[in-house]
Amino acid sequence: MKLKLYIFSIILLSIATVSAQDVSFNAKVNKKKLGVNERLRIDFEVNQDGDNFKRPDFKGFTVYSGPNQAVSRSWVNGKGTYSKTFSYILIPTKRGKFTIGQAEITIKGEVYKSPPLEVTVTAAVDKPKDGNDAAYIASEKIHLVAEVSKNNPYLNQAFTVVYKLYVSPETSVSNWREIDSPKFADFWSQNIDEKQFKIYEGEYQGEPYRYVILRRTVLYPQKTGKLNIEPLSLSVSVAVPTNRRDLFGRFLTQNANITVAAKNRTVDVKPLPLDGRPDDFTGAVGEFDFTVKTDKNSLDASEAFQLSVEAKGNGNLKLFNLPKPNLPSKLEVYEPENADRVRTNLSGMSGLKRSTYTVVPAYKGKYPIPPISFSYFNPKTERYERKTSDEIVVEVMNGPVDSNADANTSATTSGTNKQQVIAADKQFAYIKSTPNLQSITKKQFFKSGLFWTLLGAPFLLIPIAMFVRKKRQAYTSDVQGNRIRKADKLARKFLSEAKKNLGSQKEFYIAMERALHNYLKAKLNIQTSEMSKDRITRLLKEREVDTSNTIEFIGLLESCEFARYTPSSNVAMQQDYEKAVRVISTMDKQL
Repeated sequence: MKLKLYIFSIILLSIATVSAQDVSFNAKVNKKKLGVNERLRIDFEVNQDGDNFKRPDFKGFTVYSGPNQAVSRSWVNGKGTYSKTFSYILIPTKRGKFTIGQAEITIKGEVYKSPPLEVTVTAAVDKPKDGNDAAYIASEKIHLVAEVSKNNPYLNQAFTVVYKLYVSPETSVSNWREIDSPKFADFWSQNIDEKQFKIYEGEYQGEPYRYVILRRTVLYPQKTGKLNIEPLSLSVSVAVPTNRRDLFGRFLTQNANITVAAKNRTVDVKPLPLDGRPDDFTGAVGEFDFTVKTDKNSLDASEAFQLSVEAKGNGNLKLFNLPKPNLPSKLEVYEPENADRVRTNLSGMSGLKRSTYTVVPAYKGKYPIPPISFSYFNPKTERYERKTSDEIVVEVMNGPVDSNADANTSATTSGTNKQQVIAADKQFAYIKSTPNLQSITKKQFFKSGLFWTLLGAPFLLIPIAMFVRKKRQAYTSDVQGNRIRKADKLARKFLSEAKKNLGSQKEFYIAMERALHNYLKAKLNIQTSEMSKDRITRLLKEREVDTSNTIEFIGLLESCEFARYTPSSNVAMQQDYEKAVRVISTMDKQL
């Protein structure tokens, strides 16, 4: 009895000691700097028991787990301590500096706030291996790889980066989104659009894998030396098989959201050689043809002709300037019209670059256009090459002779340089004293054909407008019909990608499963990672969806899972597609 009383006294003393402590409410993180593909742990710790804990808005992060609560009491050297911790695991959504705001807790009627914390999220980093981490186990089945076509290109020489997502055969990816895209700050870049994602069979580290090409990018380095290609990071929704089986003997899967990132890649860009560099080199790198031509070789004074300077071939067409022609001073030259017809594919830019000059001669004579040279660096031969045009002579047949031209001027046509005399009656037109003017009679608008047409048009439009209005009223009053049409249109919209893949089993069922998940996300506001069959059934029941529709919807999801392991005919795929359209259309009218 004495022992019990002693223990009770110690507990009362401990509680009184804890109550006498000052309230301490702090926040701490496991790291203040992390990669976009890592996770952040944050603990809110208070030394007295409280109520109404409110977490801050984790801007820049999503909550992976939490709040997880832990309580600790201890008695050391006659002093009692108490600690209560609220823990969260956070996943970054993008790079940058973020401030985690203040959490709140109420203790004995008074509100206490934790201090704010600053966290920096950087580009993706290599994650340490943790065999007990479920996300790590899933990430071992999925790999994002950046393949570079050239590791040692020349300055302004094209190369490509191809991003491939490798997935093991027993793993299914239902969705992905980019959370961090490379900026390519030291490169000229252009993405090559993927019209449709195709699944390829291949190998990763000697093991059979399927892969999808997510992005192809053409890069032209604009600096020399070692340049870093930033990684691409994705958030991926994965279904990983477990060791458990369902009633039908099929492996059960577990959904998880993981972040995968391609590793940093570095290219060593070589400078263009100084040896043999021509004076007229303007930065062109590739293989080109060069032409200079005019649309006319003979004309009269004050007429215009076009002079075009054109480079055609493969190379950095958008990144250099064409040489300018050096024309005689007696020719009036206007600013050129520049036209680039360039397309970009995996081998780089190809097409033509053209500058067209409008030139107007003022005097009679022969005008030579000197040869124009164009130099470029050819990466294949690793040397500079030069193309030079021929001299072009333009002859002005008729027009005044330049009185200031000397005997050596190319614009003269004879040994004399006297100006041609022009008769006065050919220079000026005298005022006519008896002009031959004709009267213009204007037809009256009143009682014309146009007058009667405009007058009668309103009367003809009245019955047409009444007919259109009646049809519109009938359409809008058909509420049930509109709902059916709208629901059917929505179902076909979600399943459009699946329809495109009819006939290809893997692609069809992956697309259909993604469509069913996206429909649920849109209607029930849940994430893919939360889509267990029990949860879907419960949410649809809460929304008062017919049990038969719910069973059919779950059956479609099971068909998508079952199709990964067994072959399916085109007839079965068509039936599943029609069934999915019907089920989504029916459910949409009930949600």
